[in-house]
Amino acid sequence: MTENTPLAQLSAAGVSIWLDDLSRERIVSGGLQNLIDTKNVVGVTTNPTIFAGALSKGEAYVGQVAALAAAGAGVQEAVFEITTDDVRAASDIFRPVYDGTRGVDGRVSIEVEPGLAHDAGGTVAQAQELWAKVDRPNVMIKIPATVEGLDAITATIALGISVNVTLIFSLERHRQVINAYLSGLEKARSAGLDLSTIHSVASFFVSRVDTEINQRLEAIGTEAALALKSKAGVANAQLAYEVYEQAFSSERALGLLTAGANKQRPLWASTGVKDPTLPDTLYVTNLVAPEVVNTMPEKTLEATLDHGVVPTDSVTGAYDEANAVLDALANEGVSYVDVTQVLEAEGVAKFIVSWNELLETVSVALDAATATSGAAL
Repeated sequence: MTENTPLAQLSAAGVSIWLDDLSRERIVSGGLQNLIDTKNVVGVTTNPTIFAGALSKGEAYVGQVAALAAAGAGVQEAVFEITTDDVRAASDIFRPVYDGTRGVDGRVSIEVEPGLAHDAGGTVAQAQELWAKVDRPNVMIKIPATVEGLDAITATIALGISVNVTLIFSLERHRQVINAYLSGLEKARSAGLDLSTIHSVASFFVSRVDTEINQRLEAIGTEAALALKSKAGVANAQLAYEVYEQAFSSERALGLLTAGANKQRPLWASTGVKDPTLPDTLYVTNLVAPEVVNTMPEKTLEATLDHGVVPTDSVTGAYDEANAVLDALANEGVSYVDVTQVLEAEGVAKFIVSWNELLETVSVALDAATATSGAAL
């Protein structure tokens, strides 16, 4: 890895850089390995939107789709096979990172079907299926932080399965997610599992908060309201880090850590800047702190490498200012509770749309492969 680049500085400050993207083409071309070797990338996150995009323009999948069609696979089975194959292959590429960091990094995440977001039992069952199918210790199963998801997180952690908790928007839900993780660890300890092998990250979404709140501030239209635009996302995430610090210095958490457990690190998600008038590294350089993950689209990764100015810590000294931002938003009539509830519902709905697009893409590909095979006979 190149020394003293902004990405190297970010890593030195304690930020694990993960790529928010995956495709078969990245895997087979060596592109993913190159990001590890040259750009400090130490993990990958995926979601239904990412897989839908990869499959829609993926010549690399033609051979597998043809084989699945010939075997008579249905759409759900084909999606399961294709996505878990990609995640397994990526997990193998990241295995040296996983080994070198004792399991902290080198992680590849795969999400449960988004239609299960409000089905705790179904989520746990599919988490077990994905964990068994990928069959790599460095995979993380993504579970959304819905109310029902909290029980699923506890149950999945209790089974010894590492979890990436996704779609966290509010500080209160973040506290509940940490509690769910600690409860799962307590159950795992009671079952005699090795706590050191269980890892988790809490994916706290950033830019979507600004997008939603900015719309509300523009509707209010006052000078005071407009002055608050694009400040909430960073402030909210900074306060999420304070929640993390407080939770993992508690007597309950310290007891588990002493028994070998790992902290549930905050992961900054949705870090691509949507507003072209803002700095394109806003959600990277303003969220630098020890023991966090920042999962970035490649465009944000490249922007940070090119011109990111990386401080040693832009979070732990910012709590008073961050609280002032949230207080000012409340004074302007922006409901934090409503914003975060809307974003959670929208987040689940968007992933369901992407999941359906993924199913449709694979369905069309299977039909085309079947037709091609039939024509060749």
